Amino acid sequence: MIQLDDRTYLYLLLVIPVLILVFIAHQVWKRRTQRRFADPRLLKKLAPDRSLFKPQLKMVALLFAFALLILGLANPKMGTKMETVKREGVDIVFAVDVSKSMLAEDIAPNRLEKAKRLVSEIINELASDRVGIIAYAAQAYPQLPITTDYGAAKMFLQSMNTDMLSSQGTAIGEAVKLAATYFDDEEQTNRVLFIISDGEDHSDGTASDAVELATEQGIRVYTIGVGTIKGGPIPLKRNGVVESLKKDANGEVVITRLNEEILSEIADEGDGEYIDGENTAAAVSYIRETLNQMDKKEFEAKQFAEFKDQFQWFLGAALLILFLDIFVLERKTAWLKKLNLFNEKEAA
Repeated sequence: MIQLDDRTYLYLLLVIPVLILVFIAHQVWKRRTQRRFADPRLLKKLAPDRSLFKPQLKMVALLFAFALLILGLANPKMGTKMETVKREGVDIVFAVDVSKSMLAEDIAPNRLEKAKRLVSEIINELASDRVGIIAYAAQAYPQLPITTDYGAAKMFLQSMNTDMLSSQGTAIGEAVKLAATYFDDEEQTNRVLFIISDGEDHSDGTASDAVELATEQGIRVYTIGVGTIKGGPIPLKRNGVVESLKKDANGEVVITRLNEEILSEIADEGDGEYIDGENTAAAVSYIRETLNQMDKKEFEAKQFAEFKDQFQWFLGAALLILFLDIFVLERKTAWLKKLNLFNEKEAA
C-alpha cells in the first residue's frame, strides 16, 4: 500500500503539458528562423555536427526529471507489511437524522451540516474506538458498519444529505433498532449510540420500545440536539437558491423546532444523557470525557505498518538524470555518428 504525504504537489504535474507546448513552439520558431537565414543544405555545411534528435531527447529527460522531483516532494510512503495490532476502545454508532426538518437554518449553516460537523469533531477526538454510521428519516439506512477507518467514516459522513432517503419523517425507533444490529461483538461491554437529531419524532412511540430493547443489550443511548427551541422554516432550494419555504396542507409555512423533551426522554430511557449540540466545542469536550471514563475492550485490527519514506529514490533518480544531461550535447556524438542510432543520415 502506498501513501502520499502531500498530494497538493501533484498539481505541479500540470506544468508538464505547458512546457511541452512551449518547447514545440520554440522548435517551430527556431526552424523557421533558420530557413530564413539560409538554405537547409547550406545550414548542414555550416553546422555539420548539428543533431536533429538530441534537443528532443534532452527535453524528454528534463521533463522526466521534473516529474520525479514532484513525486519526491509528495513523499510517497510504502507500507511494507500488513500486521495485526491490539487496540482498546469502545464501539460507537452515530445515527444522523437526514429528514427535511434538518434543512432548517435556525442554527448555521443548517441543522444537518451542524450534525455532520459534530460527528466529525467527535471522530477527531477518538484514538482507537470503532465507529459506525446510520442515516435515518422515516426509515433507517446503514451508512457505514463498525470500523476503525476514521477516514472512510468522514467520507461517508460528508456524503449524507436529505435526499438520500425517499421516505420522509423522523423515526428514531428505526434508527435504534438498526443500531442494535451493529454491535455484533458479545464481549464488548461498552456499546454507545449517539442520536443526532432535532427531536421531531413521528414514530408514534416506537422509539421508547426500541430504546428499551437496546438497553437490555447493553447499549447506552445518548442524544445530541441540533436546532433551537424558537425554530425556523424549512427552505426548499434548487442549485443553492431558496425557491420557497415548506408549507403544510393548509398552506401555512411549517416552523420546525428543537424538541429537547423527547430527546431527553430517549436518553434517560437509554441510560445515557441529552447533550445540547449548539456549542460544538463544549459538546465534543463533554463527549470525549464521557468516553474516556468508560471501560475499554481490547480487540484486534489489521493495518499496514512500517510505512517508510520513498522520496529519496525519486529525488536521487531526478538528480542523476540532470547530472547526465550535462554531458548530452545538442551536437552529434562522434562515435555514435558511425552507428547512426538516431537515423540522422536518413533524416538529413
